[in-house]
Amino acid sequence: MTMKNQITSALSDFFFEYETPRQVLVRNRRVGVVCRLIQLGVLVYIIGWVFIYEKGYQSTDTAVSSVLTKMKGVGYTNVSGIETVWDVADYVFPPQGDSSFVVMTNYIITEGQKMGKCPELKGMHDCTSNADCVGGSFKRTGHGQMTGVCVNKTQTCEVLAWCPIEDDHTIPNPPLLISAENYTLFIKNSVTFPLFGVTRSNLVEGIDGNYIGKCLFHPKKEPLCPIFKLGDIVKLSGFSFEKLAQEGGAIGIVVDWTCNFDVDVKHCKPEYNFHGLYGNPSETDSASASVGYNFRYAKHYMEDKIPKRTLLKVFGIRFDVIVKSLARKFDIIPTLTAIGSGVGIFGVATVVCDLVLLYLLPKREFYKNMKFKYTDTQTQVSSVSLL
Repeated sequence: MTMKNQITSALSDFFFEYETPRQVLVRNRRVGVVCRLIQLGVLVYIIGWVFIYEKGYQSTDTAVSSVLTKMKGVGYTNVSGIETVWDVADYVFPPQGDSSFVVMTNYIITEGQKMGKCPELKGMHDCTSNADCVGGSFKRTGHGQMTGVCVNKTQTCEVLAWCPIEDDHTIPNPPLLISAENYTLFIKNSVTFPLFGVTRSNLVEGIDGNYIGKCLFHPKKEPLCPIFKLGDIVKLSGFSFEKLAQEGGAIGIVVDWTCNFDVDVKHCKPEYNFHGLYGNPSETDSASASVGYNFRYAKHYMEDKIPKRTLLKVFGIRFDVIVKSLARKFDIIPTLTAIGSGVGIFGVATVVCDLVLLYLLPKREFYKNMKFKYTDTQTQVSSVSLL
């Protein structure tokens, strides 16, 4: 047989012949039941988990989002006969309307501080002589640089600092700005799903200026209202407002956009959830090593050409607006991929049943002979030579 004929025969076999494996039909109830049960399990997995629960026939996308916030409300305090009205410019930090901000609910104020020398607070750096106060050194929890002098009257080291020293051992209780419970928060959120070319706002259909002017969020009655009372937010997160307001804390406001674009886009609406990001509502204050949320800021001014400042230690509730998004839409590619993987998993039934047939059943040798065809190489060579 010439090389040309061999090549022609090989190409003819490749293009014009079809090979299929030989199958053996086994009439065995136990093996048949095992096979069908496995196939049923695979079918339930494909339909129930892949297609219904995981929605494997859809492609997914997450949103690019922006958040704007605006606070409204007025607070009033009367400390030592000094009446003060607090508005948004006084109790919101920062004031730009970011997605993360702090609302002041309590404070300790130290007025008229100026740079000078004064004794440390009791317990900060106690001393009995000047030797206990190393001049020019600092203590991590101290308020200034030690001068090397021990003040006999207070039995504490003298420091160069802003005097008088802030005394924050006693936190006002009840909170000075407990009225913050009635402040309102307006959230404006827009999301864009680039893969599907869809843009949505939490000011959905039916929400206009008149509605916003009179609505207040309620999880059941007004679930789409973008105006929230701070007291309601804290309550829905599982905390007591008064307890949280005294020493501060953190609350997460989650705007959840879970959308199915196989239906009309107008059905894509946000859901609001609230979570305490600091501590556990069931814990007592003594259960935590560091309680609350606070920071300091100072208002500087000049008095008789002497620079002075008013120092505030602010206790507040930090609000973080977190956008969570997931959009789905039918796509033929993930659908075919899910179907293909499901068909492949059906092969598990064949593998398991073959193992049972060939290694576990009493007639396994019989089944092996039926399934496999054995050839003797030496016999085959002899037959060919005889030809």
